[in-house]
Amino acid sequence: MTETQQREILTYELFGTAVRDIAQQVVDSGYEPDIVLAIARGGLGLGMGLGYALDVKNLSAVNVEFYTGVGETLEVPIMLPPTPQAIDLTGMKVLVTDDVADTGKTLEVVHEFLSGHVAEVRTAVIYEKPWTVINPDYIWRKVDSWIDFPWSSTPPLVNRHGGMAH
Repeated sequence: MTETQQREILTYELFGTAVRDIAQQVVDSGYEPDIVLAIARGGLGLGMGLGYALDVKNLSAVNVEFYTGVGETLEVPIMLPPTPQAIDLTGMKVLVTDDVADTGKTLEVVHEFLSGHVAEVRTAVIYEKPWTVINPDYIWRKVDSWIDFPWSSTPPLVNRHGGMAH
């Protein structure tokens, strides 16, 4: 097996297919979210796509971070400001989006943040790994391989110091 075969390759075209498939799952389930809450950065594309596909104009984002520095990770992810106030979402049906449920801890943190405030929380991801601690309500594919996403599989065009990448 080559290195490419061991990876799941998501293209922008397949991403479009995934968005429509997930949107259809949501529609078929009868769930009508009042707001789509995307986990930045990975869940932003799916959040936008589902917002359009489900005709939900109320979109928001939350930043969740696992890394505190180079090579340093937290045991659990934390939500970074600015975060939507859970109280402002009271009584709403929320659809939380992310690119992948790998450990599932990011989704779990957001789910716990919303629990007790909102009417209902459901989660949607493009990919689910077998070892995730939370099973999303809507998924496109289950994989256990490394995933190359079209937005993060190539280096940034501009480096952090303001110069162009080579």
